[in-house]
Amino acid sequence: MIDADFPLDLFMIGVIFGVAAFVWAGWAQERPPKGVVWRIVLAVISLGGAALAGISVPAAVQSWPGPTAMVVGSPAFIVYVVVFWLEVIAIILLAIWATRRKRKDLIAPIVLAVVGIHFIPLAWVFGQPILVVTGVVVTVIAVVVARASERAAARSFWCGLLGGSILLVVGAVCAAVGFGALAGA
Repeated sequence: MIDADFPLDLFMIGVIFGVAAFVWAGWAQERPPKGVVWRIVLAVISLGGAALAGISVPAAVQSWPGPTAMVVGSPAFIVYVVVFWLEVIAIILLAIWATRRKRKDLIAPIVLAVVGIHFIPLAWVFGQPILVVTGVVVTVIAVVVARASERAAARSFWCGLLGGSILLVVGAVCAAVGFGALAGA
């Protein structure tokens, strides 16, 4: 599920997923269920994401001269750039659509779904099958949340709680495998 041949890529997944978990936990603060417990859980996810990014950045910098699956100019690199820009355009257009239809409550699930879907082709780019699993799980969460009731909490809460947690765990596992690869080298 995780290829340890490219520790730099694993550390960058740790950085990006750590920052993403931090951001999603922040967005989840929009309207969580009543009670301090949920705010504490979101704080743990947020701090965990910040810590993961903080630990992974120096490791990525240290590994920078090492091998990476991302070779500038390669077909994988071109796919990466295309997928990134398609993701950005899709999120912008779908957010405008949701706003015009007076369904701003759907913006968080839309963003989470697009992010999840974009991990699937990136699994090929980075040679990391774990990104397919992450993409499918995150996308399923987004679809379920989009269909769920907003009575107990905002949809952004569920996206942040569940999606942020998945990104934090996967990012931490990838970073741990990266550290293991460095230790074994």
